[in-house]
Amino acid sequence: MLRSLEIRDMLIIDHLSLEFQAGLNVLTGETGAGKSILLDSLGFVLGWRGRAELVRSGAKQGEVTACFEIPSGHNAQKVLDEAGIPYSDEELILRRVNSADGRKTAWINDRRASGEVLRALSETLVELHGQHDDRGLLNPRGHRKMLDAYGGLESKVAKTSEAWRALSAAQKTLLAEEAHLADLREEEDFLRHSVEELDALGPVAGEEAELDTRRRQLQAATRVADDVTKARDAIGGQGAEALIVNALRWLEDSATQLDGAFDRGIEALTRALNELSEGQSEIESALDGLRFNPGELEDCEERLFAIRALARKHGVLADDLAAHADELRKRLEALDQGAGNIGTLKRALEEAQAAYEDAANALSAARKAAAKKLDAAMAKELAPLKMERAVFETQFNEIDGGPEGSDDVVFTVATNPGAPSGALNKIASGGELSRFLLALKVCLTSGTKGITMIFDEIDRGVGGATADAVGRRLAALAAEGQVLVVTHSPQVAALGGHHWRVEKRIQDGSTLSTVVPLAAEDRVDEVARMLSGDRITNEARAAAKTLLAG
Repeated sequence: MLRSLEIRDMLIIDHLSLEFQAGLNVLTGETGAGKSILLDSLGFVLGWRGRAELVRSGAKQGEVTACFEIPSGHNAQKVLDEAGIPYSDEELILRRVNSADGRKTAWINDRRASGEVLRALSETLVELHGQHDDRGLLNPRGHRKMLDAYGGLESKVAKTSEAWRALSAAQKTLLAEEAHLADLREEEDFLRHSVEELDALGPVAGEEAELDTRRRQLQAATRVADDVTKARDAIGGQGAEALIVNALRWLEDSATQLDGAFDRGIEALTRALNELSEGQSEIESALDGLRFNPGELEDCEERLFAIRALARKHGVLADDLAAHADELRKRLEALDQGAGNIGTLKRALEEAQAAYEDAANALSAARKAAAKKLDAAMAKELAPLKMERAVFETQFNEIDGGPEGSDDVVFTVATNPGAPSGALNKIASGGELSRFLLALKVCLTSGTKGITMIFDEIDRGVGGATADAVGRRLAALAAEGQVLVVTHSPQVAALGGHHWRVEKRIQDGSTLSTVVPLAAEDRVDEVARMLSGDRITNEARAAAKTLLAG
């Protein structure tokens, strides 16, 4: 609920402070007095896009402050939470400044805020309606959402949106799997040949290093084996060993004749012969290690080169060939299983499609039931507004499915039975349109609380009993909340619970606009002025008192 509005240096307002109340608040005044400036100023502090030049001539800046009462659980609190702006459960203060050079700065509860946040807040705080209401009831793009709110269909809309997301995800998964399977089919021959080739080779991680080491050993063994054999032969039974044995035999024969002269030499040669035997044994052992199958080197090299060739072919390290083979095998298995996977995904898509259609059909049926209820409620509302022959109808057009179902909803009217129906703003005249909008607003906001509704000359083009009916519907609407009405109709003004008169005056050569709260006697004169014009007669005052008496 809008509690107060303070305006400084905006257009032709120097300083204005207004205190609003619950119920029906009416603003009256002569044409050009500045009633629209109040709405422009309120729209400015709410972040609405409007006039480019708002600062009063000669002022450095214009400023508007609005104070709203927001009870606990109000929708505005969600916007504030998302913006990270602190608030109390009772008061919300918006302030916006427009400098003379066009810069605009806004605060919410003394916290800097963007115009985007202001506009998001405004949707939870204020609704503006008039004959040119292209942002609200006259905009067909919002009719479906209005009907859903009227019918309390939010849970069904949410269920349909959830089913749509599931359907979209199933479609996306199937398309991705089909594309992946198509890619696999294009490389099927390569995959089968590669897996067959890798399986035939059977590479093992670390095998390349082992083969390379063994190859080097075999190559080295081939080169040194001949020399080692020669060394063995040089110290063997046909070489050094034979010579030492002969030397010992000759010395031992001579030693018997020389009485031990060669004993020490014989001992040394005996030790040498033992060492020579040990060396010969070690050489033989080494030769045993160098002996290999002549074809082993060839086999080793062949496998080593095959592993390296496959690694180059597949662009991986030799040690990664086994893992790469597993990956190719998995892709081949995916290809072989692809038809089955596609079938499973198609069944899942069919189930998601069926679930979405069930949710969308249930939502559509609920919308049509709500539409019948709304059409009937509109018929009841139009009768008191002297439009009992008019027909309001909620029309449905089937559209491609989406997150909010498959219904296109448009509010249409026919001003007389049998006349063609059409969109509100294309069929109804100015006065008729005002009444249609008022009746529709009464129906749509039944039970709605916590929002301020503003009607800008919605009673234009009607008078007499019809204007009285419009005023009574506005009063009924205001009984559940707060309504601000800018009006030229004395019948509407007389039904207001709170009344302000917008006046224009000349001060120091400048034209200024002000707003005056009216007491009971002042209301009589203002309603009389609205009835008779500039010259207020006793008859006009009497008529005004009758209107004010209800």
